[in-house]
Amino acid sequence: MTAPTRLDWTEANQRVLVAEFGRLKALLGDGDSGRAAEDLEAARRDLPGPAAIDALAQTFGLSPFERDVLLLGAGVEMDAKLAARCGEALGQPQRPWATFGLALAVLPDPHWSALAPVRPLRRWRLVEVDESVGLTAVRLRVDERVLHYLAGVNYLDTRLQPLLRPVSSPRVMAEGQQRIAEEIARSLGAQDGPLPVVQLSGDDPHGQEDVAARAAETLGAALHAIAAADLPSSLHESDALTTLWQKEAALSGGALLIERAEGASRDVVQRFVDRIGGLVVVAGREPLQFRRPTLRFSVDRPDAPEQRRLWRALLGAAGDRLDGELDGIASQYRLSARSISAAASQIAPLLGKDDPQDRTAWRAVLKEGGSEFDALAQRIEPMAQWDDLILPAAQKSTLRQIASHVRHRLRVYHDWGFAGKSARGLGISALFCGESGTGKTMAAEVLARELGLELYRIDLSAVVSKYIGETEKNLRRVFDAAEETGAILLFDEADALFGKRSEVKDSHDRYANIEVSYLLQRMEAYRGLAILTTNLKTALDTAFQRRLRFVVQFPFPDQSQRELIWRGIFPAATPLDGVDYGKLARLNVAGGHIRNIALNAAFFAAEEGQPVRMPHLLQAARAEAAKRERSLTDAETRGWV
Repeated sequence: MTAPTRLDWTEANQRVLVAEFGRLKALLGDGDSGRAAEDLEAARRDLPGPAAIDALAQTFGLSPFERDVLLLGAGVEMDAKLAARCGEALGQPQRPWATFGLALAVLPDPHWSALAPVRPLRRWRLVEVDESVGLTAVRLRVDERVLHYLAGVNYLDTRLQPLLRPVSSPRVMAEGQQRIAEEIARSLGAQDGPLPVVQLSGDDPHGQEDVAARAAETLGAALHAIAAADLPSSLHESDALTTLWQKEAALSGGALLIERAEGASRDVVQRFVDRIGGLVVVAGREPLQFRRPTLRFSVDRPDAPEQRRLWRALLGAAGDRLDGELDGIASQYRLSARSISAAASQIAPLLGKDDPQDRTAWRAVLKEGGSEFDALAQRIEPMAQWDDLILPAAQKSTLRQIASHVRHRLRVYHDWGFAGKSARGLGISALFCGESGTGKTMAAEVLARELGLELYRIDLSAVVSKYIGETEKNLRRVFDAAEETGAILLFDEADALFGKRSEVKDSHDRYANIEVSYLLQRMEAYRGLAILTTNLKTALDTAFQRRLRFVVQFPFPDQSQRELIWRGIFPAATPLDGVDYGKLARLNVAGGHIRNIALNAAFFAAEEGQPVRMPHLLQAARAEAAKRERSLTDAETRGWV
């Protein structure tokens, strides 16, 4: 069996290295220099490619003397006889190592500048120098990474391993991102001089990494990623890392991806990138400015049509079991190609089963793959159904229209071309206004359950900050997470956040107006469903009202509607005795208060060990009225007991 080419080169490289050490020993008086030259020439004939020492010398621009200095330092580590000859030549057999003074004495074409800080041996830290001794007495100690490279062993420097991780080329990519990777590789491949830095901005960190990896693969470079937050801030440490990486890139032909640039100081990232050479890609949400020439590309998550193509390609025939619901998935969940690939691998086996709960299972997979809202929002488990909503027919019809708009976004926006007219206003925003307890939050639950989406109530106390700019950052996190997971955003008591902008009288007014303006922009750009609820519609900024696609007025329920609410408020397992729904409907309260009364009455009855009766409901109604600081009228409670 023929050995692999890589093994052939490794063995031949080792023979060349042994022959080079033989040449050095001859210079030290051990052996015949003519025979050593013949052995070296014979070893080179068997070499299928450049020897490691030759490649290194060319890469770093070593002079012949500097090349021999490096070989001499490596030889005392690898060849015991060469080390012994060096010790003997120095008159110190007990110290078998080489010094720079010895190199000057025995090697051809010596020059003092070989160990100057600006020359390659020290500039790239190919050799380590003890500055506490004189230059001629300096022991030649070769950097361990370089030592192994000369021996044909190529690996990532152990000093970089804690900071870097290898990035492999993706199996699946969005078509648009594939085109960007090809353009990057084409542009860099045409460069004659130093390479420009590649800047990838946008909202798809996975896609940015995939683009960088595919471009690096096309160029024959191994990509490693470092988090921007791990870049050192001190000049000394930054210089050390710069030198270490550039040496590594030269030895291994590597490329560097600096990811999540927004996670570090702009100055730190810019200073590091401006000083480093080679193929460098900077990825983050917002672009940065560099002194180096820069290629800029925007890499966002795939749009809905592209996501649909990815789902169809990855699921294949199994996707047919979704009964056309891929449109809904593609429009509701804004995922990266990598997230779609991971989800499809879990969903495909589920779709192969004859299980009526298939859809529940694959939606659960999608939800698990989304980002968390952290402490900025509260997840609401949607329990309510259409039958639980007691509303006039017109309001219910509008709510069903909202569900229809969400469900058919992909077809109307993209297949029918409306998205091509304008990128603004493609989201769906609705205002639910009405008194407290009239069913606004319940309606949001109904929509979430109908569409199979998660519902998050935004915690205004966690979002709004007294510190300048923090509110906008928190809102960005909310909207970004919502776009990734396809969640419905519920801004309860929205007038607290979406209030009218005021005349600027001081800096507080100015920054408050900036927050409202930012919300206006994000609401217009947001492509999911956002629901605003308020008890006071007139308190909202008029600019928000223009951007609302739906406005649903939740009226105070009349007596017939209140009776329907009472009839559906008790669970089937609740024991009832003599409950008169017609009499209860005379109580002039909204659905939310009705639920509170029913729940409190159930606790009163449980305490007495009885079924729920009208006296329990009267006691609970009086307690609820006391909370609202109003008393019940005789007309409302006549005949209850």
